[in-house]
Amino acid sequence: MIDSTTSIVEAAFRHYRSQDREAAFPLYADDFSFTSPQDDHIDKATFFERCFPTADRFKDHRLLHVTPANEELVFVYYEYELETGGKYRNVEAITVRDGLMHEVQVFFGGKV
Repeated sequence: MIDSTTSIVEAAFRHYRSQDREAAFPLYADDFSFTSPQDDHIDKATFFERCFPTADRFKDHRLLHVTPANEELVFVYYEYELETGGKYRNVEAITVRDGLMHEVQVFFGGKV
């Protein structure tokens, strides 16, 4: 189960970076919720409208650690460099249940 949760999360990040919405959309549950310092519990439709199309602002984006905490929770620690300059690191806590991502909580890190 844990291997499949990390695989789902890694696939979601790959599809985001390549902007393959058709491949990404089925990985997210209908009751999906996304929270970050800029978004408060937005739903799946809003996430795909507002957040998903933003990959072009990254010059580089690397997953540093994809770590299962238990059978449903995966922590992702990643580093990215913006096209406008600056390198940053964030952590996401992602809940995967029954093969679908149900919740993402993003914690912004500082400049590297």
